[in-house]
Amino acid sequence: MKNQKRRAAIAVLGMTLLGAGAVHAAPPLAIGIKRLTLETALKAAQTAIETCRAKGIQVGVTVVDRSGQPQVMLRDVLAPDLTVRVSQLKAYTAVSFNAPTSALDRQAQSSLAHVPGLLFSAGAVPIAAGGVLYGAIGVSGAPSGDTDEACAKAGAQAIEADLDMQ
Repeated sequence: MKNQKRRAAIAVLGMTLLGAGAVHAAPPLAIGIKRLTLETALKAAQTAIETCRAKGIQVGVTVVDRSGQPQVMLRDVLAPDLTVRVSQLKAYTAVSFNAPTSALDRQAQSSLAHVPGLLFSAGAVPIAAGGVLYGAIGVSGAPSGDTDEACAKAGAQAIEADLDMQ
């Protein structure tokens, strides 16, 4: 009986010490952040352009990383220069809120609508897989934001399954 109490006390003490060590463990000195390769970002952008082309629409596409920095910018032959600038703003907004820009009506009605660099207009979606936000893709140039967003979704979907598998 005495040995059982002693073993139980040692077990409790051991768990306490292990738990205390975990609480006071030093944080890591660096973190690993998953990023899209250039080839993966390019595949998303090209798929978005091809999807819009199939509808007879020339667009500009931007893929941004998780920080909102442009990684790939493409403009179809007849798309105006403005389409690339607008697609970048849309992509930046989508990654900043981790939401499709079409779902940001509440933010568009707030003081955020006046923040430079944000554009609350349909046409961009986040690129995420396996619980990781990789960035976003924005499209501009179609007659409606809904069509822009459909092309952006096609671009994101073209790579998300592969990202899930890695």
